[in-house]
Amino acid sequence: MIVVDTNVLAYFFIDGAQTPLARSVMMRDPDWAAPTLWRSEFCNVLMLYLRKGTFTYSHAANLVVAAEATLAAPDWKVDPAQILSLALASGCTSYDCEFVAAAQSASVPLVTADRKVLNAFPTTAVSLQDFIA
Repeated sequence: MIVVDTNVLAYFFIDGAQTPLARSVMMRDPDWAAPTLWRSEFCNVLMLYLRKGTFTYSHAANLVVAAEATLAAPDWKVDPAQILSLALASGCTSYDCEFVAAAQSASVPLVTADRKVLNAFPTTAVSLQDFIA
């Protein structure tokens, strides 16, 4: 199992330059998990596409359902005290630290494209490229 952040989910489900990398991550480890926050963040990404007229509402709603089906634990709750501690120590947002806390609590890697998270948590976070290498 790995924890993936919202960027990885978006790369996987929304065709773009990073989609092949995200699909390679899935091929390497198909057991993906994310904390509860993923849903709100993913919907926010989808709203950008809806507002630009790139996606229809139906398509966006289908992507949320597909993402839920992909995640092993779509409603994984993380200890708020751990999130605050990680954010305070690292300077990263509490949103990002929720994914870090999830990975740390499960003793699995967090796969992300977020440079700040990768730099702040080198023993927990791994880039898409490094994960598939």
